[in-house]
Amino acid sequence: MDDNFKLEIISPEKIIFSDDVVSVTIPAYEGDMSILKNHISIITFLRPGIIKIEKKDKNLSNFFVQDGTVEFFNDVLAILSTSVVNVENLEKDSLDKLIKNVEEKLSQKDLTDHDSYILNHTINTIKEIRG
Repeated sequence: MDDNFKLEIISPEKIIFSDDVVSVTIPAYEGDMSILKNHISIITFLRPGIIKIEKKDKNLSNFFVQDGTVEFFNDVLAILSTSVVNVENLEKDSLDKLIKNVEEKLSQKDLTDHDSYILNHTINTIKEIRG
């Protein structure tokens, strides 16, 4: 029995990932959400976190994302984001710069609760990636 479905991760510049997969876990605002074949149709927004992909060959891939939208319909999962990067391509220096920028933003006085939520999730995700 074929338990695969189509996943496409797309940025404005290019298609970042396109293949059949077994499962995908996305960082949605409602919490981490795992998607398998025949999942109910959804549209949701991404918060900062890691997209975890189990490919049909059982290998895993992880992508760091800061924001985006997700649509699952007829066994096709489309993730649209301007800020998605394969975790394997992230260097320590770029992660350190990102943490510094986020911490500077967190120190601002006129920060909304939503902005604070997003920035804190970004820092936690980067720390998870760095190990």
